[in-house]
Amino acid sequence: MHLRSPKMRQDKAPAQRLSRGSFRDSYWTLAQIVAHHSSNGCNLQPGDLLGSGTISGSTADSLGSMMELTQGGKNPLALADRETRFFVQDGDEVTERGRCEAHGFRRIGFGQAQARVAG
Repeated sequence: MHLRSPKMRQDKAPAQRLSRGSFRDSYWTLAQIVAHHSSNGCNLQPGDLLGSGTISGSTADSLGSMMELTQGGKNPLALADRETRFFVQDGDEVTERGRCEAHGFRRIGFGQAQARVAG
């Protein structure tokens, strides 16, 4: 996850990486997610997109949400140019990028999802 504040955009500064997670830290395996869906009557079809929800790792740089990164809004997150955030604010731009990779195989990129918080 990356965050770019309005000030960072104005200064033409790049987005700041806040977190880097891995599906390895997911509570459920992909097989368990599929089994859960199908056992509950979900008409799962080839090509369906599954969402895992928030995935958080065990290190500070792998926490999966602003709630975790700021300990529920108690500790501010330091951004470039001395900005801080407890939570995302109006005008902040959030970018998520994803890829899949394994030793000995080609990396598969999933592109990115980007949005700006509008107030």
